[in-house]
Amino acid sequence: MSLTVAVQMDHIARVNIAGDTTFALMLEAQKRGHRLLHYTPDRLSMRDGRVAARVEQVAVRDVPGDHFTLGEPETIDLSTADVVLLRQDPPFNMAYISTTFLLERIHPSTLVVNDPRSVRDAPEKLFVTEFPGLTPPTLIARDPAEIRQFRAEQGDIIIKPLYGNGGAGVFRLAEGDQNLGALLEMFAAAFPEPFVVQRYLPDVRKGDKRIMLVEGEPVGAINRVPAADETRSNMHVGGRPEPADLTPREREICAAIGPELRRRGLILVGIDVIGDYLTEINVTSPTGVREIARFGGADIPALTWDAIEARRKG
Repeated sequence: MSLTVAVQMDHIARVNIAGDTTFALMLEAQKRGHRLLHYTPDRLSMRDGRVAARVEQVAVRDVPGDHFTLGEPETIDLSTADVVLLRQDPPFNMAYISTTFLLERIHPSTLVVNDPRSVRDAPEKLFVTEFPGLTPPTLIARDPAEIRQFRAEQGDIIIKPLYGNGGAGVFRLAEGDQNLGALLEMFAAAFPEPFVVQRYLPDVRKGDKRIMLVEGEPVGAINRVPAADETRSNMHVGGRPEPADLTPREREICAAIGPELRRRGLILVGIDVIGDYLTEINVTSPTGVREIARFGGADIPALTWDAIEARRKG
């Protein structure tokens, strides 16, 4: 099976190939003989109901500093592609949401991975609240009174933007910390949406585990241990990756959410688990597969393309 695959992503020139899942997916697609087209979200358009993109054919190489070659740009009817990988990084803002409305016009005749409607309907810090038995105590609010009440009940809390990513804007307020009022003022000025407030989980010192799922089944994991002076475990802010196996509780979490992921057409998903709690379900551009492979784990790009090809045949 040879497919034409259009990849909607941040520009490939800015990709750090050592840890980029989109790049790993492109390498696997090319290995299978699929034709790769590259475009950035700003090149997506719709005219008279026809969804188009200005694309370049791309060849990829796992060579730092020389990892791609782009062809000449051309505008194509995106419905002529077999698959679109929806892979640009958040922020999950109206620009991001607008791309899902356009891509929804061509899906599923052109298979969009992940399903654009499901991506739009599953903001990563809100989607987890559909599984209350699996998540830590969580408040979604911007009302200072509600947040103060939650803090009084929970003591040690985390506050983060509802649509943030990569650990940006994540603050811990330990019990007795007097910065809550100033922080709420800063958040209110910076973000029009509610905020996420969660009970702080001390188990984060042992790591924040990223578990990758393909078609709702867990296929690999990596533990991300925060630096000594950090609450955040994201690797680009100093988190240390470690190989990891799944605990019985983590398998329970995956079994609980897997059927819903499959139903929604969320083929490749990364979830975050701290201790016994599910904290995020990442559906936009989940990453971690290259780190998992580096520690001898599963070939997740191959498993993902097996799933995509099976859906195309179906």
